[in-house]
Amino acid sequence: MTSRIRDMALPVLVVLLAALLLISRAAPDVAIWRYALAAYPILAVLVLMAGAGWAGHRAGIAGLGFGLAVAFLAFGLNGDVLLISQAKGLFLSWYVLVILWPALLLFNVVNRVGGIQAMAAGLQRLIADRGLLLIGLAWPFAATLEGLAGFGLPVAIVAPMLAGLGVPAVIAVAAPAIGHSWAVTFGNMGVVFQVLTGVVKMDGAVLAPPAAILLGVAGLLCGLAAAHVLGQFRYWWAVLIIAAVMGGLQYVLANSGLNSLTIVLAGAAGVVTMILISRRNGKRPEADGNGPAFSPALLAGIGAYGGLALLVAIANIVPPVYETFRHIVIQGTFPAVTSADGFVTAAGTGPAFRPLTHPGTYALLVAIVGFFVLRRARLLPEGSGRAIAQGTVRAAGPASVGVLAMVGLSAIMDHTGMSLLLGEALSAAMGGALPVISPVIGMLGAFATGSNQNSNVLFAPLQMSAAIALSLSPAVVVAAQTTGGALGAMIAPAKLIIGCSTVGATGQEGVVLRRTLPYGLLLALTVGVVALFMSRM
Repeated sequence: MTSRIRDMALPVLVVLLAALLLISRAAPDVAIWRYALAAYPILAVLVLMAGAGWAGHRAGIAGLGFGLAVAFLAFGLNGDVLLISQAKGLFLSWYVLVILWPALLLFNVVNRVGGIQAMAAGLQRLIADRGLLLIGLAWPFAATLEGLAGFGLPVAIVAPMLAGLGVPAVIAVAAPAIGHSWAVTFGNMGVVFQVLTGVVKMDGAVLAPPAAILLGVAGLLCGLAAAHVLGQFRYWWAVLIIAAVMGGLQYVLANSGLNSLTIVLAGAAGVVTMILISRRNGKRPEADGNGPAFSPALLAGIGAYGGLALLVAIANIVPPVYETFRHIVIQGTFPAVTSADGFVTAAGTGPAFRPLTHPGTYALLVAIVGFFVLRRARLLPEGSGRAIAQGTVRAAGPASVGVLAMVGLSAIMDHTGMSLLLGEALSAAMGGALPVISPVIGMLGAFATGSNQNSNVLFAPLQMSAAIALSLSPAVVVAAQTTGGALGAMIAPAKLIIGCSTVGATGQEGVVLRRTLPYGLLLALTVGVVALFMSRM
């Protein structure tokens, strides 16, 4: 039955799209059909992944095909718009791919010597309570990694660690995808928040308080959701304590202007709190520890990922280093384009890629150096190089196709006005209840574009304008938008593809999405209700 649904999904979607196009042509003055067409490619990807269980790269290609058809037949896509939008899409994809390939290469090097399993066993010695250990990895530890790097790295690192502890592959990906998402806005050394303040032209001191409050609420909800998906909800009381520590510290640091360190320190405080709770819970670390405390495999894992964290931190935190490295930029310039329907995308620069501050550069460096060091130490047998390369290509190849397809789809929707139309429709439909749906709009943007940052660029100015028109607090509505965009990390296909690649579950991204999507929607709506009350205070 499942196989039949998987096979029939695409033909059914094609027929439905043809019918929708015919209806919209017959009733061009009825706006609902245009809204439905704008949403169709995204809905199709959701149906194929979450409903029919398609792999992320297959669903992405199909979604791109639907997007091209809708944009060409209903939104004035022409050659110029197609060329420029896809050129921008390649630049945006580069951001993800330059962490995807090095992260998978590093993982395969470390995993080849048993480093992943050794690190998982080592953490068991620190947090002997298995339930707390699983939650700690998927939630505060993943958040700490998000604070350092982002770009899907937390899921890429934590998922195989959970799998090494015996967690099923799908859950091993879903748990950190959920657990790290609250940290995305202040993560990656605060880059997302900095871009957000620039996009909406709002003082960070004004935006930080409501953002920290809503993201703190999201942090608690993500912890509870991660515990639930891991089957460890009995530790809800520990989640409440850790959420209070991380949320409180996040609020203090964000309002002190220390955006680059907010999540790194908050997440680390959560990990320390988890260790203390484990010991107070009556289990001593040495109780479950087996084998030597510092095996070569464990030292290889700690050296690789610890070295990566250290290099990324130095490149992004140490002022002289950061100020020197940030000036080395690769950035494209794109001309203005106009669709056949008159939608104008202004000329401008593409995203700035700074290779010496990007975590992908250091992941590649650590992977190469680590390989030769481990070879010299005779921990890697002959032929390991080929096996590592083959494993990396096998996992990263389909994942890259999925990333390119989804980013290409988002670029088409952006340059033909489809994304803007959806945002306007949702805002207009909600009226004074806009804050309730604001996080959902942010989540929609993150799913479509692959990141919170892109979602903010696309929808934050629109939501701010709508809030002003409705006499609502602009800061609260923008904070709700970016909180939803952060939560969108748990359903973004690119991140799920990366996670599945690291646990040998390539092709099961749709199954993971079925796990994370209900949590994401529930959490976004809950944050929206909180934002509604805040916007009227």
